[in-house]
Amino acid sequence: MKGGNVGRFLGGQFSFFLSALLFTTIFLWSWEKNPLLTNLLSAQDQFIMQPSEISVDESAVSLRSNKQIVDEHSNSQISEGRIEENRLEVSDSFVKNVTVSPSTRRKDDKKIMTSQLERRACNFGRGRWIAERMRPLYSGFKCKQWLSDMWACRLTQRTDFSYEGYRWQPENCEMPDFNGTEFLRRMQDKTIAFIGDSLGRQQFQSLMCMATGGEDMPEVENVGWKYGLVKPHGAVRPDGWAYRFPNTNTTILYYWSASLCGIEPFNVTDPATKSAMNLDQPPAFLRKYLDQFDVVVLNTGHHWNRGKINANRWVMHVNGKPVVNRKLAEIGNAKNFTVYSIARWLDSQIASRPQLKGFFRTISPRHFSDGDWNTGGRCDNTIPLTKGNEVQQEESSDPVIGDAVKGTKVKLLDITAISELRDEGHISHYSLKASEGINDCLHWCLPGIPDTWNKLLYAQL
Repeated sequence: MKGGNVGRFLGGQFSFFLSALLFTTIFLWSWEKNPLLTNLLSAQDQFIMQPSEISVDESAVSLRSNKQIVDEHSNSQISEGRIEENRLEVSDSFVKNVTVSPSTRRKDDKKIMTSQLERRACNFGRGRWIAERMRPLYSGFKCKQWLSDMWACRLTQRTDFSYEGYRWQPENCEMPDFNGTEFLRRMQDKTIAFIGDSLGRQQFQSLMCMATGGEDMPEVENVGWKYGLVKPHGAVRPDGWAYRFPNTNTTILYYWSASLCGIEPFNVTDPATKSAMNLDQPPAFLRKYLDQFDVVVLNTGHHWNRGKINANRWVMHVNGKPVVNRKLAEIGNAKNFTVYSIARWLDSQIASRPQLKGFFRTISPRHFSDGDWNTGGRCDNTIPLTKGNEVQQEESSDPVIGDAVKGTKVKLLDITAISELRDEGHISHYSLKASEGINDCLHWCLPGIPDTWNKLLYAQL
């Protein structure tokens, strides 16, 4: 009896174990196949985050420094200007663009998300040059009302103009066709101000030709006198030009400020006087007339060398005093200090002027080879895009200006890398008044590459 009871007991236990195992197997199989249960499990996993599974939109995070980043990226302090420690700023877009990848998310889901993010991302400085048979927006034989003869390559001995037959196509960006009439309509009752060096003047002349189609418009008014832009006695030219289109009350102006510093003569009555080059102050013209501007486009770069600073008799100042710190007095550091100063200043002004849009154009590349402008340097190539037709980098080729505008409301007009591919578009040795052995591999033929800069500006207005 005892042996039979024990056998029946063990057999019952074994049957129970088999039943439990079978039930568990069926339950797990049902859990896996049930969409509701699977979704609940997936939703739960979304709250289990590992550091390596957090994807961050890096464009929304910026490291800001106050006024100055030197070549060595030093965080030291300079007696004339204090460098604060870098501060990590997180914008609203940063929060919105943090995406959590659950540990169980499938690879194809990640590919879909990446594809969607790439479609949304727009970088005007990344893309490619495309051949286009359309004629330029204006003729190089015309536009004499606005275009300087020295930059109108159609008037020179040059015979190849293939550089005119390309347009820039940014990646993932809407690039509207430029129409002069539509541009003026959009800029009705507004003033656009270019502040910078001679490359800024080229961009200004380009926009005047684009807005008018290169045709004479006698009704356009010269209003330079309203901004003090009149030629001083004995000067070759005024410090700038300003023109108003009466039909739309649109004003386009240019002011020459090669360094974007505040320049103050020590003795205004002495033509040979030295001047304070205030690295921490914007040009007085910009401070005075900013309230009348709706769009400001800044540029600087090519006058930051010791020869030009000495020739202009400029003496570097910060906080109203001569710069005695040798590190800050180095040309590269002084330029960086100035770029950061004016970018932060313009950003502070935009905060109180909602209608104001500010742009900082990156440096226009030079293409001298085998020397410089005064030592036999040349740029003889006339074949377009020998260096390639694409720009794939995310960051600007002008890191000083690119970093200076990060974290500000000042927009980057990034033209450096796209212009670097267009070495065939320079004036070269075809200038009307070219001297033997002198080539202009800095300025561009017009119509030409600066027209693209204005198309990029137009797209971002």
